[in-house]
Amino acid sequence: MKNFMENFAQKHPKAAQWIREGGLFIIFSYLVTFFKYLLLTFLPAFFEKIVGQVEWTWPGIQTKMFGVPFTLSIIGNSLADGGLAFTLANYTSILLGECINFPLQRNVTFRSKGPLAPQILCHLAGTIAVMLVMNLFTCIWNPVTAAFGIPDGIRNIVTTVATGGVAMVIIFAIDKTIFAPGFGEKK
Repeated sequence: MKNFMENFAQKHPKAAQWIREGGLFIIFSYLVTFFKYLLLTFLPAFFEKIVGQVEWTWPGIQTKMFGVPFTLSIIGNSLADGGLAFTLANYTSILLGECINFPLQRNVTFRSKGPLAPQILCHLAGTIAVMLVMNLFTCIWNPVTAAFGIPDGIRNIVTTVATGGVAMVIIFAIDKTIFAPGFGEKK
């Protein structure tokens, strides 16, 4: 197997690089996603003890899908979806996860030696954009699937895998760009 991989890498260096980077990216991303999932099992209750049951949404538009009412929000969660406590737990898990993910992807997956500050800012901007889109998804997904009787555990797993999968595709494209040789160099 080792000879096959070495031969493949010699004959197809670009493809071998994509396979290596893609494989490591997926492995690290799923490990970090699992870490985030673990955090989301206890952080909402922790934050609820601090902030109580408070709804926090923006823009907070009341609407319906399949006859199920929900609050459409890009930032935050309705009280039915965990409110401010869940929002803080989710954002905390994302922040801590990216504090692990970013250096792994930068140093191990892509072996980047580029300028750190612009890379962090671009990765952060991509993470925030993904987070806002995923929040919009979950504010619809959670109430609709709950109304159809899907248990919390299954909904959380599907939410984590689906949002993590979409995030991985988008963040991979961003990371492939910001960790490429020559990124941030003056031309």
